[in-house]
Amino acid sequence: MSYGQGGPQSQWDPWKPNSQQEPWTGAADDGTPDWAALAEASETRNKRRKLLFIAGGALATVAIGTAVAVAVVSANGGDPQAGPSGLPASTSLPGSGGATPSFAPTSAPPPLDPKVFVSSAKKDTAPLSADTLFPGRQLTMGAAVYKKGPTADTRSCAGAAGGTLPKALTANDCSRLLRATYTKGDIAVTVGVAVFDTAAQATKAKAQTDDRSIVRSLFGKGVKPFCDGAFCRSTRNAYGRYAYFTVAGFTSGKDVTNQDTKVFAVGNDLAQFTVNQIYRRGQAQASAAAGR
Repeated sequence: MSYGQGGPQSQWDPWKPNSQQEPWTGAADDGTPDWAALAEASETRNKRRKLLFIAGGALATVAIGTAVAVAVVSANGGDPQAGPSGLPASTSLPGSGGATPSFAPTSAPPPLDPKVFVSSAKKDTAPLSADTLFPGRQLTMGAAVYKKGPTADTRSCAGAAGGTLPKALTANDCSRLLRATYTKGDIAVTVGVAVFDTAAQATKAKAQTDDRSIVRSLFGKGVKPFCDGAFCRSTRNAYGRYAYFTVAGFTSGKDVTNQDTKVFAVGNDLAQFTVNQIYRRGQAQASAAAGR
């Protein structure tokens, strides 16, 4: 008989085949928690939580950045004189996610930039006239319909301009000035397109203009004289090798004030239509060049 044993003798003998080792619990195991092991497990859990917080914060930052970018892109739209708008959107380029685009030998080349073709007289060789820039008998912009009046094409740019505009056009070698007048009720607007050999000349000419740089109003053929002595609203801008101007007012001869928002809208519509037409001109030539 034996005393002081906590149970039967272990049957495991490392030198005997088929013997089994019993799990060792320790002679001094009194049910006290292993504090070191618990502390280590707690530290591991805390590290995992920190990693999850960091990852979640990074995802939130990306989401906020995307929202701001969209908001910024949306806020930059709608300026009727900033450039072409209301045209079909271009498709996304391959690799727009951030990688450098690459094109296989059998794939189509990247599209040609329409602005390149209207930025130099050497590339911009399509027929040009008042009828090609301002076709048809009327113009529709949204819900507004404008009736086209007289047109003009002059090689003497200064003769079709007034105020400080002749000096800017002459100094930068303007070669032609094409004009067209549109009416809507008692409001009339003349849009003028000055043609230069290069985009640099057009940009410089526009930069040399001021609030007294105006294109002369064009009337006749059913359009009463307007902006001939009265205060009118004018705009000026450039795109490619073209600088374009508008002057809008009342056929009754009354002055335009800041409250005459309809006159402002007419001028903006014609400025936007004009730059869209210039862009389409470049687009047509870019498509033709790509097909050759």
